[in-house]
Amino acid sequence: MKRRLFINGAWVDTRDYSMLRSPYSGEVIAEIPVAGEEDIEQAIQAAYEAGTVMARMPAYQRAAILERLSGLIEARAGEAARLLALEVAKPIRTAMLEVERTIETYRFAAEEAKRIHGETLPLDASKSGEGRLAYTLREPLGVIGAITPFNFPMNLVAHKVGPAIAAGNAIVLKPASQSPLSSLFIAELLQEAGLPDGALNVVTGSGRLIGERIVTDDRVRMITFTGSPAVGIGIRNQAGLKRVTLELGSNSALIVDKGVRIDDIIDRSVTGAFANQGQVCISLQRVYVHEEVHDEFVDQFIQRTRQLKIGDPLDPATDVSAVISPEDVRRLLDWIEEARQAGATIATGGCADGNVLHPTVILEAGSKLKVCCQEVFGPIVVINQVKSVDEAIQQVNESRFGLQAGIYTEHVHTALHAADQLHVGGVMINDIPSFRVDHMPYGGVKESGIGREGIKYAIEEMTEMKLVVWKK
Repeated sequence: MKRRLFINGAWVDTRDYSMLRSPYSGEVIAEIPVAGEEDIEQAIQAAYEAGTVMARMPAYQRAAILERLSGLIEARAGEAARLLALEVAKPIRTAMLEVERTIETYRFAAEEAKRIHGETLPLDASKSGEGRLAYTLREPLGVIGAITPFNFPMNLVAHKVGPAIAAGNAIVLKPASQSPLSSLFIAELLQEAGLPDGALNVVTGSGRLIGERIVTDDRVRMITFTGSPAVGIGIRNQAGLKRVTLELGSNSALIVDKGVRIDDIIDRSVTGAFANQGQVCISLQRVYVHEEVHDEFVDQFIQRTRQLKIGDPLDPATDVSAVISPEDVRRLLDWIEEARQAGATIATGGCADGNVLHPTVILEAGSKLKVCCQEVFGPIVVINQVKSVDEAIQQVNESRFGLQAGIYTEHVHTALHAADQLHVGGVMINDIPSFRVDHMPYGGVKESGIGREGIKYAIEEMTEMKLVVWKK
């Protein structure tokens, strides 16, 4: 089926198209438009003009549009999940969970649209401020440029589009090349929900061409990007004084302290490592287990991993399906082989059938190996033994990333110590680092990015503070 760009409330044909193929079967799913210079210009100009309309729209109307959108997604949830399974090979049960989160994310945005406020300031705290009244307002920036990844193509779009609309901005959205269908689906539903023409524009095609135009165009006031550190750093360098938020991934770690009941944490840990084929920014990649419980943890983790069902993403029984591309399969196999050659043990997995990499557990891999120090973004987890929680914290902090980390412990002082010492954006106590609820602040330190998502916090990024002072 041939798809079209969504610009200024209209479905627009373009000169060039590319074939979108299923990562699992290789079959053609759709023909996707490749936006040219003129298309991108029209999208930016449409958003620029719609920005005025959105800024004047009262909060209750913005909230109502987002509420209607949530209801429309809910009514077509099965269709939405099937799109995710087709375009990114997300197992259908996992896809349904993403759709449910997306519905909730837009509802959070609807609620936050009605809670954007400033504060009054006691200027008479200074002698020179006597006789004056001051307060702050939050105003929309105008046009938000949003660039999103393939791994959560519906919910991560919601984390950019939802707060942008709630704050009264217009958006130019560039979805990942492998996952345009879900973004075009949301555009269709937002139009039905009553979003003004031009307030959302979806352009698909060359990431480099579209990204560079969005990042450098003066009419676009902010860039919100989720993706690789290399691309994110390039965006930051190009953006100048433009507002930028970057969520750049991680090699998230879990610490397992002595005294923890291993039976209680294995299923959760395996899910954290292999859900969505490990293609999650906060996927569990590194596990540091105290020597007193190490062998028990490893034995149970491997046993549970081998029980995962591999197969067609449309099969409700499937736990793990294809990674996003053949190039990623080759990269992951190369990293596994590097670990093997360096003396690490490949305890299970380590092989691929087509684009499906079998869930892989690696033991005692050195910290300089790619499977440890880089972001795997695939179904690979490394388990290493440590003598103490402090040793584990040191290992976690040696990473150049710092998005989220988790620790299982029975000791409150150990938990507080870990929360204080772990250099990450979020610490999950007695849970895996993959935990996220969509209204909590979410973001990292070091090469994991700058700024925070989570609807309230994204709205703060997408608005400007204005001070008003009255002299009585």
